[in-house]
Amino acid sequence: MADSPQLDFYHAPQTRSTGVLTLIEELGLREGTDFTMHLLDMKAGEQRQPAYLAVNPMGKVPALRHGEALITEQGAVYIYLADLFPQTGLAPAIGDALRGPYLRWLVFYGSSFEPAVVDRALKREPAPPSTSPYGDFDTMLGTLTRQLETGPWILGERFTAADVLWGTALRWTTHFGLVPPLPAVQSYIDRVLARPAVRRAQQKDADFAAAQERARPPSPAP
Repeated sequence: MADSPQLDFYHAPQTRSTGVLTLIEELGLREGTDFTMHLLDMKAGEQRQPAYLAVNPMGKVPALRHGEALITEQGAVYIYLADLFPQTGLAPAIGDALRGPYLRWLVFYGSSFEPAVVDRALKREPAPPSTSPYGDFDTMLGTLTRQLETGPWILGERFTAADVLWGTALRWTTHFGLVPPLPAVQSYIDRVLARPAVRRAQQKDADFAAAQERARPPSPAP
């Protein structure tokens, strides 16, 4: 990376960007050498301050800046990072038969899974099938579950950046009861969580969150 543009990662602990922190661990990147970390305290509202809105006007994480290129949206961040470090093998290359399925499952998360989960969490009826991005929750979940059953990973025998996204997402959504812990789902989560890079990322994220908690001024007495 010495001759490459600077890579900046904007992260807030225990948010969607935790998956990108995990991907960084899987890629073997070193903070200060391969990238610069910018931590945001969501509870303090730093994501809504002008300094960060100048990076991402949506006030969301994760975000990457690579030289002059700004990358937001989870799927785009995963695709970009894994492609940036092809030597890690976490992204099938263009021309690989797995490239299309890999992109399919990375994009399926944002286009179908998350909208369905949010509607279910808020007890909203989905839009009519002709306009709903995911059809209905059961169809979405059944499609995903059948793919997981081909395992051990979402593309079969090959672990990719898509598994980092899905392992992180399913861990959180099952933990909060938004997705049922079906056998194929839970066994997949367990396999992802057993990876050393995932455990390292979880510990780092917990440490970041604890440090932010200590740094905040105490709440006023009632």
